[in-house]
Amino acid sequence: MRALVVYESMYGNTRAIAVDIAAGLSATHQVTLVPVNRATPELVAASGLIVAGSPTHMHGMPTGATRRMAAEAAGRPGSGLAVDPDADGPGLRSWLAGLSARDGLAASFDTRFSGLAVLTGRASQGIARLLAGHGYRLVIAPESFLVSKQNTLLAGETGRARSWGALAGEAARAALAASERS
Repeated sequence: MRALVVYESMYGNTRAIAVDIAAGLSATHQVTLVPVNRATPELVAASGLIVAGSPTHMHGMPTGATRRMAAEAAGRPGSGLAVDPDADGPGLRSWLAGLSARDGLAASFDTRFSGLAVLTGRASQGIARLLAGHGYRLVIAPESFLVSKQNTLLAGETGRARSWGALAGEAARAALAASERS
C-alpha cells in the first residue's frame, strides 16, 4: 500500500516529525513525503493512506494570518527562528478544503508547545475532522508532538514520531485487510 505524508511546517519542527513518521510507515508502506505545496491530486489518488500534519497556531490549524505572523517573528533580529524553505504557498487548511471526497484511510498529527492541550490547542483534531469530512476513515487517534518554548522538539519526540508512524502503518494495514474480508 502507498502512503502519502503531507505536512505544513513554518520553522522545521513539523517537517522533522513528518520525516520520522514517514520512516516509521516505511515498514509497511511505500511512502511519499511532501510539503503541502507539492501534494498534488495525483499523489493523493495513488495513496491508500494519507497522513497529514501541521504546527498548532493559536489553538488550531494555521491560517493565512498566523502564517504571516510566524514569518514576521522569524524576520525579527535575534529571533533565532528560520522559516522553513517550503513554507510558501497554500497551507494545510487550504489543501484540505480542496481535497476530493473519497473512501480512504487517514491519520493526523501536529506539533505544539508542551503543556496541557486545553491550553495549547491541537491542530491534529481539526485536521482529523476535515479528513473525516471528506470521507477518510481515521486509523489511529490524532497525535501531538511537543516543542519547547525555545522552538525545539523535546527530547524523544522524533523517536516517538517514528513509533507512531509504524503504529499508523500497522493500523492501516489491518483496516485494509478487514475491509477486504467483508
